Amino acid sequence: MNVIEGIVAAPQARIAITIARFNDFINDSLLDGAIDALKRIGQVSDSNITVVWVPGAYELPLAAQTLADTGKYDAIIALGTVIRGGTAHFEYVAGGASTGLSGVAINSKIPVSFGVLTTENIEQAIERAGTKAGNKGAEAAMTALEMINVIKAIKS
Repeated sequence: MNVIEGIVAAPQARIAITIARFNDFINDSLLDGAIDALKRIGQVSDSNITVVWVPGAYELPLAAQTLADTGKYDAIIALGTVIRGGTAHFEYVAGGASTGLSGVAINSKIPVSFGVLTTENIEQAIERAGTKAGNKGAEAAMTALEMINVIKAIKS
């Protein structure tokens, strides 16, 4: 039986992080968690990490696709926060970001890690950005690193 499992360390990985400015009081914590995981656990150097800020979560897929098209990156991490309000805006933004980012991964054939919080309220977002529920930015970074290694193993 042949079993492929990825490891997390990827010191040579070139990583792009695209992050939304909207709700940056939450997203800054996601970014800190992602960078910490990349450097401390993934052993990725600062020079191999690129951070690209965009206006909001809805713009993440276009930035991710543009980054993927350059061929410079082994993985892309998308970070943002969409908090439900009293209108259908939440569904459009969260759905567009999710569908768009999965499309980038499939079309570009590189990992695109989904670190976009979709929460009912600010309290839930804070919990997922480094307090009670861990840091989803760090989790997205770990997923990206593991997927880089899984894909390499599949291809070899």
